[in-house]
Amino acid sequence: MARLTTRFWVDAYLARLSFQNIPAYVTAHGDDTAGAVLVKLATLDGKARAFTRGFDLMSGERKWTELAAGDEREVDASVAKQRGFDPDLWVIEVEDRQGRHLLDEDGLS
Repeated sequence: MARLTTRFWVDAYLARLSFQNIPAYVTAHGDDTAGAVLVKLATLDGKARAFTRGFDLMSGERKWTELAAGDEREVDASVAKQRGFDPDLWVIEVEDRQGRHLLDEDGLS
């Protein structure tokens, strides 16, 4: 099965968030074809969570895992560290007081 480009996935994800009236922004534009994606969820109360997409060796499926959670400054530091390791990394910041990120919905893994 052909894989989607990262740019296509990011555009589709942003559209899904927009349909739910969840603000989201690309804060780091990675490689359009094969860049990894990190999603930061800011709940606008000084707290945040960051998610990365990984590969589950047991099931063979891709899944989102939490990279960091807590004070937004600490999460931002984790995101910056990841960007230091991978300059092709996309970073999407989602802002939602209810903590919605939609990563657990079908089609986003």
